[in-house]
Amino acid sequence: MIGSVRGRIASKTPPQLMVDVGGLGYELEAPMSTFYHLPPVGQEVHLLTHLVVREDAHVLYAFATEDERRLFRSLIKVSGVGPKIALALLSGISVAAFAQCVQSEDITALTRVPGIGRKTAERLVVEMRDRITRPEAASGTLAVSDGSNPETEAYGALIALGYRPAEATRLLKAAGPGTHSTEELIRRALQGAVRE
Repeated sequence: MIGSVRGRIASKTPPQLMVDVGGLGYELEAPMSTFYHLPPVGQEVHLLTHLVVREDAHVLYAFATEDERRLFRSLIKVSGVGPKIALALLSGISVAAFAQCVQSEDITALTRVPGIGRKTAERLVVEMRDRITRPEAASGTLAVSDGSNPETEAYGALIALGYRPAEATRLLKAAGPGTHSTEELIRRALQGAVRE
């Protein structure tokens, strides 16, 4: 895996840029949040990267900060969110603003980002809610957990059973607070659906 590149900016045309590293040109894709901080063409730059291997291409994504890369990596784990949507999100909203939208369940703000529909925004709120914490108020950084949690797994199971994202979210909320296993959450959510 290529974790970072340091070199001279050979060209930049959002969302693509090329960085010359010792005579080797790395083609990168970066969110607009990273482009805002890039020096002019010909200047030295250091960028964090994430390599996505697809059947038809290897794409290297570049980020100005560790928070951006961490959020990108978490976003591409969300069902239905690929690198292009994750890049669009990072281009349309800051890491801290995204965390705020998820914590306040602000679906409307997320749908203002081009390429993000209501269902995707609902899925992002549910699946990212427990992955994001807000220590940046004190430390200036954002913590994004990569691990799965029972609520996320239960949400995915309800979607697989044919429930719409909004219904799955509502059923999981109705299942009640507290620590439950994935199986317990699914059972409670399905019991709630039957009672309706």
